[in-house]
Amino acid sequence: MEKRQYKRTSVDVVVIGAGHAGCEAALASARLGMETVILTMSLDSVGDMPCNPNVGGTGKGHLVREIDALGGEMATVIDETFLQSRMLNLSKGPAIHSLRAQADKRRYHETMKKRLETQDHLRLIEGEVTELIMEEHKVRGVLTLQGAFYEARAVIICTGTFLNGTILMGEVSYSSGPHGLRPSLYFSRSLEEAGIPLKRFKTGTPARVNRRSIYYSHLILQEGDPEIVPFSFLNADKSYDASKQMPCYLTYTTAETKRIIDENLLRSPMYSGERHGVGPRYCPSLEDKMVRFADHPQHQIFLEPEGATTEEVYVQGASTTLPEEVQLEFYRTIQGLENVEIMRTAYGIEYDCIDARALKNSLEARSCEGLFFAGQVNGSSGYEEAAAQGLMAGINAARLLSNQEPVVLDRSQAYIGVLIDDLVTKGTNEPYRMMTSRCEYRLSLRQNNADQRLTPVGYAIGLASKARYDRMQEKWACIEKEVERLKTVSVTPTKAVNTTLAMWDSAPLKTGSNLAELLRRPECSYDALAVLDPDRPALRKEIRMEVETEIKYEGYIKKQNAQIQQFKKLESRTLPTMDYTTIDGLKKEAIEKLNAVQPESVGQASRISGVSPADMNVLLIHLEIERRRHAEKGHQGEEKDHV
Repeated sequence: MEKRQYKRTSVDVVVIGAGHAGCEAALASARLGMETVILTMSLDSVGDMPCNPNVGGTGKGHLVREIDALGGEMATVIDETFLQSRMLNLSKGPAIHSLRAQADKRRYHETMKKRLETQDHLRLIEGEVTELIMEEHKVRGVLTLQGAFYEARAVIICTGTFLNGTILMGEVSYSSGPHGLRPSLYFSRSLEEAGIPLKRFKTGTPARVNRRSIYYSHLILQEGDPEIVPFSFLNADKSYDASKQMPCYLTYTTAETKRIIDENLLRSPMYSGERHGVGPRYCPSLEDKMVRFADHPQHQIFLEPEGATTEEVYVQGASTTLPEEVQLEFYRTIQGLENVEIMRTAYGIEYDCIDARALKNSLEARSCEGLFFAGQVNGSSGYEEAAAQGLMAGINAARLLSNQEPVVLDRSQAYIGVLIDDLVTKGTNEPYRMMTSRCEYRLSLRQNNADQRLTPVGYAIGLASKARYDRMQEKWACIEKEVERLKTVSVTPTKAVNTTLAMWDSAPLKTGSNLAELLRRPECSYDALAVLDPDRPALRKEIRMEVETEIKYEGYIKKQNAQIQQFKKLESRTLPTMDYTTIDGLKKEAIEKLNAVQPESVGQASRISGVSPADMNVLLIHLEIERRRHAEKGHQGEEKDHV
């Protein structure tokens, strides 16, 4: 029987998927005035955390701060629903300080779902999209399994790991989405028919165990920070009760764990030849760790609560695709888990995703106007990477429909810029994870200055509120004022001053100095200098920390700013869509890659894998010849007009 179809509604934007990418995309689109529908296969999966229930971490925390600075939602939701908060890498420089919060999985879902349900211009609807409707390389809408046609001028695809999802667990494999939800079995075909290149990736998750079956006396306590630092800049002066945090615990694998895994290694799809999808290098399964780091006597395992109202505990560091009976055996060899009860078995999941090199920097498909992609479907991993892409896709879909230029953040401006540029320029052969090491300008792109960098952008496009913008300006004016004050407050080499410096193992003063010069000493901190600075103003911790960073790293920041200016010169040299086979001297690989990516600037061209410095010289010479030829033509045309 032929499937019946009916037109359900006509809107500006349809968002497919309500994970972290879909939520940010839909909220951004609606807040920018677009009538938006977000379709999800299950209302129970809105803002779901099928893997680790946490937000932030090294590199990822920067993304969350940037999402917040632009006017996104992830930071405010995690601030409302966290179980434990920790600032990572405090023993290292401020460039890689990263906030991480353990989330109450159920509350996070409920809070984000409420945000969608109450947002003006936005409708949240349960339905499975099976077909993308296009006409003449332009989006017209989508069809659902239920036969509904949603007419739309733009579509944002945020399907996560649902496309042809396959669960892997030893010799067992079956079609499924994450968390036992239904997979999307039809939509991949529609994308292929639209000319979108697909690939197959894999990710995994560990078991969830019953808290009551854990021997906590065998574990190492991991408490949250005594002073809570929120993710959202809007909550910077809000007081949080640190005593209400739930603890996490550290434990280790044993030699017996390794023996059991080694003996059953060929039962893992990763090593049996049954595996087809490519897994994440930076988040390996436990069996992969045992092979890659065979000489390590033990591996860290963190036990993290999934919520305040559940006994489920997440076993971080122990993801696996081994059979269930092997899991039951090896989990009980881990310290503290000797009698553990598994509530949810660990599994791997394979899924379809796209080659993101088919996208523009705006996340719009090159081959189809109005079609955007965001999140794990672009080959990335992680909730934060997904949310960042979703936010930018939502912004740019709204701007496309308003006949405005897209917002493209470059690598010197934001971690979001690094993330998107890496995906659309270089592509990825494995699930992409954001790390501070991927960012060339990380000293300038600190998590604490994300508001200074990006709130003006969010405010200009209408996503960040005036209250947020005014707050940002007030904060940075205060920082600048305090930096200048410290440069003018003099300290003389008195006995009391040198005695204080000696307490910090700092060299005594022989001549006068100012407080800024003292603060540049590695052993001195802004807070410690209070004893030499009795007239200082009372400032919030975030302002004090930023004042210290601005002074201590002033020279390095100036050098990096000079590098950024050179980078921007290359980024400002735009490239038209062209056939690179017409440029003599380019190597064959460079021609193929340049034609495939169609870089939007000289800078982007230089970052394409396979395009060498020699190829860039050829391209620059070609551009200069073309510039001179057009200039000569213009001069000749002026002479003819004069005659």
